[in-house]
Amino acid sequence: MLEKLRPHWRPTMLLAYPVVLSQVGHILVGFVDSVLVGKLGTVPLAAVSLGVNSVNVIMILGIGLSMGSVPLVAAADGRRDSADLARLLVSSVWLSALAGLALAGLGQLVPSLLHFLGQAPAVEVLAAPWVRVLCWSFLPLMLFQGFREFAEGLGLTRQAMWLSIGANVVNAALCYALIFGHWGAPAMGMMGAAWATLAARWLMALLMGAYVLLAPRLAGVRAAITSWLPDGPTLFRLFDLGAPIGVQMAFEVGAFAAAAIMIGWLGAVPLAAHQVAINLASMTYMAASGIAAAATIRVGRLAGAGNRTEARQAGFAAYVLGLVFMGSMGLLFIAFRHYAPLLYSHDPAVVAQAATLLLVAALFQVSDGLQVVGLGALRGLGDVKVPSVVALLAYWAVALPLGYWLGFGLHLGAPGVWTGLLAGLSIVAVVLMVRFRRETAPEYVASVPAPELV
Repeated sequence: MLEKLRPHWRPTMLLAYPVVLSQVGHILVGFVDSVLVGKLGTVPLAAVSLGVNSVNVIMILGIGLSMGSVPLVAAADGRRDSADLARLLVSSVWLSALAGLALAGLGQLVPSLLHFLGQAPAVEVLAAPWVRVLCWSFLPLMLFQGFREFAEGLGLTRQAMWLSIGANVVNAALCYALIFGHWGAPAMGMMGAAWATLAARWLMALLMGAYVLLAPRLAGVRAAITSWLPDGPTLFRLFDLGAPIGVQMAFEVGAFAAAAIMIGWLGAVPLAAHQVAINLASMTYMAASGIAAAATIRVGRLAGAGNRTEARQAGFAAYVLGLVFMGSMGLLFIAFRHYAPLLYSHDPAVVAQAATLLLVAALFQVSDGLQVVGLGALRGLGDVKVPSVVALLAYWAVALPLGYWLGFGLHLGAPGVWTGLLAGLSIVAVVLMVRFRRETAPEYVASVPAPELV
C-alpha cells in the first residue's frame, strides 16, 4: 500500500508546505496578539480569548465559503478549461467580497451580545471594542481569500505563503508599536493589536489581488474573461460547494468557541489558560489543514481528469503525511507543555492549567489531523454535505454535552471540557476516513457515477 502512495508524497508536500505556512500565517496573527497582549496581564489575555472565540465562527464561515472554489478550479484546470477558469476567478472574488461585507456587518452585532455569555465583567468590557475593530478586517480577509483560493486551485501556493509571511511581519511590528507605544506610536494597549490586524489584512488583500490580476503566468486566464460581472450559474456553483464547507467549519470552530465560553464560567485564569493552549493547538491544526488543502487540489485535479484510482492514492498519501506530522506535534506538546505557555504568561496558575490542557491537546493531535485531511480529500471529490452533518452530530450532540458533563458534572474543569472535544474530533476522523475509503473504492466508483465538478 505504502509503495503505491510513494509517488504522491513529493507532489503533495510541494503543494502543502506553502499552504501550511500560509495557513499558519492566519494563526500567527492571533499568536502575536496573544503573546504581546499577555504581557499586559491575565484579564487582557482573557479578553482577547473571549473576543477571538466570539467572532471566530463568523470568520471561519467566510473562509470555508471561499474554499469552495479550490476543487472547482482544480477540476477545471484538470480539464484545461480556460473559459471556466475565467468565470470562476471573477465569481469567486465577487462572492468573497460580498461575504466579507456581510460578515463585517454581522460582526458589529457581537459586542452587544457578550454580556449574555456569562463572562467576568472586566473581561467583557475590554473585549467589546476589540471585537468591533477586528470584525472590520473580515472584508480584506475575504478579498484575500477569494484571490488566494483561486490561485491555490491552480497549484500556485507559494505566493500566498510569502504574502502571509510578510503580513505577519507587518502585524508583529504594528502590534509591538501600537500596544506599547514604541517608535512614536500611541500606546493603545490591547486595542493596538486589533488595529494592527486590520492594517495587515488590507495589505494581504491588495498584494494577493495584484498578483492574480497582473502576474504573466495567469495572462491566459485573464484573456478568457468576457465580463467582470459575476456569472450567475458559476456563482451558484461556488456557493453550493462553499456553503457546506463553511457550515462544517463553523460547526467545528463553534464547538471550540462554546467550549471556551463554558471554560470562561470557571473564571479568567482557566479562560486565559484555554487561550494559550488553543492558540498552540490551532497552529498545528492550520499546518495540517495545509496538507488537507494539498489533498483537495490533487484529488480534485485527478478526479477532474477522470483518474479516480490516482485520486484515491493521492488522498491516502495526504492521510499518511497528516498522521506523521500531527503525531510528531503531539509528542512536542507533551515535551514542552511546561515551557510553551511561558511565551504567553508568567502567571503560575495560567501556566499550570495550560500545561494540563496541552496534554489533552497532544492526545487529539492525531484525530484533529486525520479529520481535517479527510475533509480536504472529500472536498476534492465534491463531497461536502455529508461531512457537514457528521460535524454537526459529532461536535454538538457528542463533544459539547460530554465536555459539559465531564467539566461541570464530574468537576474536572477545563480538562474535562477539552476531553469532550477530543471525543468529537475522533468520531469525525474515523467516519470521514471510512467515507473516503468507500467513495474511492474501485467497486463503488464503478457502480455509482462520480459527481462532476463542472
